[in-house]
Amino acid sequence: MKRNLNNNLTKIKKACFFFFYSNEHEPVHVHGKYNEFEITAEFLIISGKIEEIRIKQVKGRKPLTGNKLKDFKDFISHYGDSIVEKWVNYFVYHREVEFERISKPIK
Repeated sequence: MKRNLNNNLTKIKKACFFFFYSNEHEPVHVHGKYNEFEITAEFLIISGKIEEIRIKQVKGRKPLTGNKLKDFKDFISHYGDSIVEKWVNYFVYHREVEFERISKPIK
């Protein structure tokens, strides 16, 4: 069962969706999907801070490439703390997370 980041799909440039599944596992990570392409970002957290973000392919899916991969990386870098906070709230504290529509370009 899919559990969307923020209880619904979160968008960037009305094309790339970010989500996690309700039965996720550690490490903290988020999926990014554009059409039939999908990729994940794993967050390495040390002492409460994101120390590294690892981009990984999803088995059986075509990975994001080109500008869509760049958009994904930019989004993850910019919103990483918020993503980790939502992941922890949902999976550790069992709280609902609010929908958030992001339509501003990342600079």
